[in-house]
Amino acid sequence: MSIRTWWARYVRRPFQGAGRATALLAAGVAVLLGGLLAVGLLWALLAAFSLWSIVSGWAGAWVVAVVAAVAAAPLLTWTQRQRFRLLSGVGIAVPEGLAERPGLRGMVLWLRSAAGRRQLRYHFLAGPLIVLGGALMLACWVAGAAAATVYLWIWVTPTHWRIDNPGYTTTAAYVTVAGVALLYGTGWFTKALARVDTAAARTLLGPSREEQLARRVTDLADSRASVIDAADAERRRIERDLHDGAQQRLVALAVNLGLAKATLGDLSDEARAVIDDAHREAKEAITELGNLVRGLHPAVLEDRGLDAALSGIAARLPIPVRVAVDLPRRPLPTIEAVAYFVVSEALTNVVKHARATRAEVIVEQIGGTLLVVVTDDGVGGAELGAATQGTGLAGLAKRVASVDGTLSCHSPVGGPTVITVELPCAP
Repeated sequence: MSIRTWWARYVRRPFQGAGRATALLAAGVAVLLGGLLAVGLLWALLAAFSLWSIVSGWAGAWVVAVVAAVAAAPLLTWTQRQRFRLLSGVGIAVPEGLAERPGLRGMVLWLRSAAGRRQLRYHFLAGPLIVLGGALMLACWVAGAAAATVYLWIWVTPTHWRIDNPGYTTTAAYVTVAGVALLYGTGWFTKALARVDTAAARTLLGPSREEQLARRVTDLADSRASVIDAADAERRRIERDLHDGAQQRLVALAVNLGLAKATLGDLSDEARAVIDDAHREAKEAITELGNLVRGLHPAVLEDRGLDAALSGIAARLPIPVRVAVDLPRRPLPTIEAVAYFVVSEALTNVVKHARATRAEVIVEQIGGTLLVVVTDDGVGGAELGAATQGTGLAGLAKRVASVDGTLSCHSPVGGPTVITVELPCAP
């Protein structure tokens, strides 16, 4: 082991971070002493006032004293949070719905809240115990430093003292060793006490575990909603780019090929056959690209809403489909898009797998729920977990769940199949 490694492991390690921990605990001692001094002065004034109130016939001063002492707790909490933030870099969040400095109206609510009671436990139970440890820590630092430097103190003493106390060198050596050991132990103790103080403050001054989980769930829900909105906006952009770019170029190509076929009469049979094939491929590509654009985000959905968009889907299917949409107002774009794609995929599955002769789509708003029901008279047997069999219902269920919706499927063998989707929708 090198000297540098030995120095870092055995000499420096106990003191690494001890300075910041000492400053944190010393500030805690100062905050508590300052709070006690302020509360003591307040109580002294109120005690004098209470004596006067007894003489004058009004005995409510002690109630005022208790209320005033407790009212200082939110300000003390704010001070403690600043102590941890500035001296240890630890940010303690404010519990949800709890004001840092509540006024007279919020004081009763603050006292009745679980977070307010936790803060009082820190200020009146955990805090004083930690401050006692901090005071002991400061005393140990002072005693250890004084003992470790005892030779310096002996050196500055008068010469006659050293003459009158023979053997002081051996005693000073023992005191020096004890002082160094005390400094080492105080370094470990200080960092451990600072960790305890930080853990107690996070638990009692900050939000509880349940509140943290609730806030985390809210943040995740907001984040998920932002991701869904961003994905929907990206689909809209891709749809516009394809519709205004590639699709228009293909249309122009098909028109030019059609003009060439109609106006160029001196072409050979081989050239005319090539132009015919290119013209047909261009028209098929336009059709496929149109289907792709509608699959991404149909323009009719954005312009005219669910009724027109779902009627367009039904008109393109080879079986009769009855569409009934009853909505007092348009839902949010994300919910509207999910409803459209669920109906589109469900009707596609009906045509591909159900061997149905007719289908029905009902969309209505009931309270805060957008209800979508797709029914067909096919052979049935569809299952939510049967995505590998080509039904794709598991994918639909995931898409519905992405906006906190639910999807259920009732499909006995022999039919009929009923797919019910419930999506959250503001009433």
